[in-house]
Amino acid sequence: MRDLDTAKTMAKGRSKAAYMISAVAEQYEIHPQTLRLYEREGLLRPSRSEGNTRLYTDCDLERLEVILHLTRDLGVNLAGVEIILNMREKMSEMQRQIETFVSDLNREFAAQARGAGPEQRNSLIRVIDSSLKNLGRR
Repeated sequence: MRDLDTAKTMAKGRSKAAYMISAVAEQYEIHPQTLRLYEREGLLRPSRSEGNTRLYTDCDLERLEVILHLTRDLGVNLAGVEIILNMREKMSEMQRQIETFVSDLNREFAAQARGAGPEQRNSLIRVIDSSLKNLGRR
């Protein structure tokens, strides 16, 4: 069995390893038409070479593994896969927002504690921060 056909190309302006559709189909034991279907349904978004060949990155392969787990192992249909993938993306974005918010909040508390007297360090502090203002608007 050949190793994956690794194409070192400029995929959408970035240089990274990418795999051709035949190599991905062979490795994951699926038909190339299945990969094309996943692309048509919007589940996968491979980049394209200058010759319009589909090129799958490691990120695409990770997403494909999730799709195959959902469909093969859990019996989820493609509409369900789309919903699950969208929910995962939203959850990741919310996690990033929470981490940014907590970091900003900790930084604000630390800054106010450094400038406060002993009686103010133990009091409740009103935090006015852009991340707090924008949190409710998202």
